[in-house]
Amino acid sequence: MSRRFLFPALILALGAASYAPGQASSRTKSAKGEVDLDPPTQALPAEIDLPTAVTAETARLAFRVSPLSTKGLLLEQTRDALKSLEQASHPGRIVKLRAFVAGSADSRRVRQIVAEFFAGKKQALPALTTVQAGDLTKDGAQVIMESVSEESGKRLTNPHGLIFLPATVAADAKSAVEKLASAAAQAHAAPADVLEVTCFLGSIGDAPEAAAAAARAFPAAARNGSIDMIQRLRAPSGPATACEGVARGSSVTAAKLIFTGAQMAFGQTETDLRLAFTRLEKTLEPFGASYHDVVFAGFYPAGRAAQERLAPLTAQFLAHPAPPATTVVFEGLPSPDASMSLEVIAAAKGEGVRN
Repeated sequence: MSRRFLFPALILALGAASYAPGQASSRTKSAKGEVDLDPPTQALPAEIDLPTAVTAETARLAFRVSPLSTKGLLLEQTRDALKSLEQASHPGRIVKLRAFVAGSADSRRVRQIVAEFFAGKKQALPALTTVQAGDLTKDGAQVIMESVSEESGKRLTNPHGLIFLPATVAADAKSAVEKLASAAAQAHAAPADVLEVTCFLGSIGDAPEAAAAAARAFPAAARNGSIDMIQRLRAPSGPATACEGVARGSSVTAAKLIFTGAQMAFGQTETDLRLAFTRLEKTLEPFGASYHDVVFAGFYPAGRAAQERLAPLTAQFLAHPAPPATTVVFEGLPSPDASMSLEVIAAAKGEGVRN
């Protein structure tokens, strides 16, 4: 190439390198018109993290279920659910959320949506458990959320304590509700004392029967809209149903309770699951609590293999006799590599939140 064309070509090449497609220029001008070729890097805002556990007064706890929405996709529906629960709890505070995400919706997004919602309102962040379920009772609904809130004011919602009723499997939806009602009666809870009911269904087609039976058996939960129906797996797995509940009563009388978020296990071996148990126990330590203070546990295996390995671990870690526990196999968890998640409610001896 001749010198006549060399310098223009060089200038064009340098210009193309400085302004490559899709790449912003690093040249900025100061107020004096001077060019700064290397401006300082701007850090992205840090991701908001949720607490691993939160404490609340037992006598002031309220339990709610968000109404189902079919408006928009997961982001909008999650925000709608949070807005509904937050308004119902105001001026109290939500301390724990359990989210069931239906079908193929990306349950990993729920955590950040929740964090941004409460941080945007400058409210205390709740602990969170998220589970990938199979289906919900409305076509197009992608998420339903259950909340535990600490109510404000002088009125005590549970002056004598609480009863946590674990899910046990029955042959069909109606039998599952009857089994839950029998467990409540044995724990000396009247039907009107049952505050929340969640039924885990083999088929969403059984939801109308289960909901009707639950409404008859537990009028307070029905009146407050706190009856929840969820299909466990994406593919219907038969009529077997398990229902759990929360009631007013004197089984749990600790002044304060610790609600943990879910701790996930990665891998299928007993060693993998034991690591999740160990990590969750560390969540309780700042409150002066341990697994011996657990009053309820929730186990959500993403398959039968993890479920079958739970029994020896619960015997090893939890107090004897074992506290009430719900164990339900679900479609999945927020991480595709997770085999199980677990959460607990424990009696608090100290105060604080561990992040």
